[in-house]
Amino acid sequence: MPRFAPLPASLPQTVPFIGPETLERRRGAPFAARLGANESAFGPSPLAARAMREAVGGIWKYGDAPGHDLTQALAAHLGVQPANIMLGEGIDGLLGTLVRLMVAPGDAVVTSDGAYPTFNYHVMGFGGVLHKVPYRDDAEDPQALLQAARDTQARLIYLANPDNPMGSWHKGAVIAAMLDELPPDGLLVLDEAYAEFAPAEAIPEIDPADPRVIRMRTFSKAYGLAGARIGYAIGAPDLIAGFDRIRNHFGVNRIAQAGALAALADQGWLAHVVASVTAARDRIARIGAENGLTALPSATNFVALDTHRDGAVARALVAALEAEDVFVRMPGVAPLDRCIRISCAPDPELDVLAQALPRALATAASSS
Repeated sequence: MPRFAPLPASLPQTVPFIGPETLERRRGAPFAARLGANESAFGPSPLAARAMREAVGGIWKYGDAPGHDLTQALAAHLGVQPANIMLGEGIDGLLGTLVRLMVAPGDAVVTSDGAYPTFNYHVMGFGGVLHKVPYRDDAEDPQALLQAARDTQARLIYLANPDNPMGSWHKGAVIAAMLDELPPDGLLVLDEAYAEFAPAEAIPEIDPADPRVIRMRTFSKAYGLAGARIGYAIGAPDLIAGFDRIRNHFGVNRIAQAGALAALADQGWLAHVVASVTAARDRIARIGAENGLTALPSATNFVALDTHRDGAVARALVAALEAEDVFVRMPGVAPLDRCIRISCAPDPELDVLAQALPRALATAASSS
């Protein structure tokens, strides 16, 4: 056996998410409806696709390490300074770098039980100590997070708004008010992966130079570039500059930068995707209601459907849908795990879901 360093040697082998490709290899067949990873099945802007094709010929060159053009464009789009922006390999990559930058072995980190597991993966991988609080009314609980952060003197407090896996959201004023209640050295990690789908009142008005918060956003969801792995953080200049001490400086490739720059410029396509997602959420809710399931309110590009049963039934339903060539996921922690989570997609894939769901429910009922 290789001699791992003590910390990774103490950890179990973990894969936060089993990807649909892995599942397809296991089952020996592709999915007819890929509705589990919250990707944008509506695709990227045609302008972004063209920009990426045109960038292929220059792929022999490393990407621009500071991502100058995209950073400048993001700063102008958001009304912040370039020094407030850091690019990264999606939010996952940025979270890993942030945890490495801010968390020493033994430091406390607070999150919600059932929230985005990749954040937990990074915290454990760098020796942090996770403290989890339960959801409240199918949403993350800001006051419980703050209380746990004060009790543990947490270095990082993770909150997604809108939330994954439930699709719930808090008003921006609630998020902004959290900053005054953080422990002295605490940093709010505000994951805004689904910000483009959220109502305007969900986005807090926070000074980008405020050192108490870092905001994470991505081109993976509304912009349709999940496979390009590109996202960005918004934060105080001193915090953002700290990333340069340890980040993978050439981690964001040239094609991803070109695609993201063109996608950002095509706000018309973004509006089209947001409208398409809204229509798809409504249709998923109707499909669920026709089969006795209830859609939870969502400000994201997915819908959590309440089975009104328990996690065992929901797991059986996910497996039955897989057997029907439909890929979906579900929350992993009770009582959230009574739901299944279905990503928005064009009508042909939702047609497959509509046909498969009654059969899958019958199968799940017979197996429980």
